[in-house]
This record gives sequence, C-alpha cells and structure tokens, in this order.
Amino acid sequence: MVVSVYIDNPMLIGGFKFDLRVYVALTSINPLRIYIYEDGLARFATQKYKQNCTKQDKYVHLTNYSLNKNSATFQNNTDATKDDQGSKWSIAALMKRLARMGHDT
Repeated sequence: MVVSVYIDNPMLIGGFKFDLRVYVALTSINPLRIYIYEDGLARFATQKYKQNCTKQDKYVHLTNYSLNKNSATFQNNTDATKDDQGSKWSIAALMKRLARMGHDT
C-alpha cells in the first residue's frame, strides 16, 4: 500500500520536491507486529518546484521514478558511496544532508 498526501507548500531540497519511501512489514495483527526497515528512499522530482505554476508539469510535481527517468534532467546515481546525489537517495543520506544544512532531523 502506498500512502500519500499532497502538500501545498512542501519542504524542498535544493529547490526540488521529494517523497520518502519507508518500507514496513506487518507480520501479525494480534499481537500487532510491525517491522520497519532501517532505511528507505528519498525520490526527487527532476525540475525545480514552482508553487503557483499554472502548467502542471509532471517533472516539477511528481517524484515517480518511472516518469522522471525519462526526463532530460534525471540524474542516475551509479556510485553507492555518493548516496546523496542524483534523483534517488537513501533516507540515511537525506538525513545526513539535512543535518549538514542545519535542519533538525
């Protein structure tokens, strides 16, 4: 299941919208047993966000990999040691980047 909420004034990283993918396994209802994977993904739009944009540009507003991989500005990360670059980061890399930028994590 995917849970999402549209936010009118989203937090941006470098001017780009992003979403977080957190992976959870529900293995039992009674007793309730949930496992949260220790990391996940941050996926980025491939064009900078414009809040009052009249044209709905999918590369500005959507973070779907299947769409953005076709964008001329998509950045594929092929170096796992540089996990905070490109259009897809790990959540751990995002948290480190936010800490360097002075945001509370």
